Amino acid sequence: MRRILMNGILVMMLLLAAAACTKSDDPEPTQETGKIIINFHHYCEGSPLDFDIRKYVNEAGNEYMVNEIQYFISDVKLHADDKTILIDDWNDIHYVDTDISSTQVWNVYDEIPADAYNSITFTFGISEEKNQSLMYTDPPESLMFWPEYLGGGYHYMKLNGKWLDTTGLERPFNFHLGIGQVYDPVTGEITGFIQNYFDVGVINSSFIVEKGKVTTIDLLMHVDRWFSDPHTYNHNEWGGDIMQKQAAMMLGCENGWNVFEILTQ
Repeated sequence: MRRILMNGILVMMLLLAAAACTKSDDPEPTQETGKIIINFHHYCEGSPLDFDIRKYVNEAGNEYMVNEIQYFISDVKLHADDKTILIDDWNDIHYVDTDISSTQVWNVYDEIPADAYNSITFTFGISEEKNQSLMYTDPPESLMFWPEYLGGGYHYMKLNGKWLDTTGLERPFNFHLGIGQVYDPVTGEITGFIQNYFDVGVINSSFIVEKGKVTTIDLLMHVDRWFSDPHTYNHNEWGGDIMQKQAAMMLGCENGWNVFEILTQ
């Protein structure tokens, strides 16, 4: 009886071992993926932006130049008919600086499922949850800090330049977007903060990712559109600095809806 029991146990162990081997030998299903690279471009009035030359005129009639642009985009999503892919495996916030060419190329770490994608969306700036002070310790990102007394965290964008005012004087402007403030009308003290980050639906942003291949996406910022549609932004009205002018920042953010487009050849 004991021999029969032992033989039964041995047979069961052999069956279990065989089942385990069979399971481990089965090939795991593989997902067909490719990679993407996002190149950042900056245009003004339909052509590549010329920096440091006062040659542009906005909708308000301000003659102006652009010296530099720095900004963050985050939570980029790729939309297909049956799925949405969030870029976040390695880096969910990307910094772009027109003075640093390496930031204008984003080699996305994520493996992207091969498919036809019909649109790209992202957050311009950084969401309230993620926009935490001191999360960047090294420049250039650390230089984007937003003062603690104004809400903390980091700028969404610095767009710096100069414009010709009504007296013919060339004056600097800092078109900076970030966290807004609410001020007490009597004391002038800050009583609250406004999160100004916003979602962008990129214009003309369909593309295809093929298995084992790299797809290059050329993302274009139309700089002049920050100053128009739906609001006409006037440097003479708002002056050179707007970090403490929520009404001015709101105009800029609401104008950002059509600033980004995929550049097609």
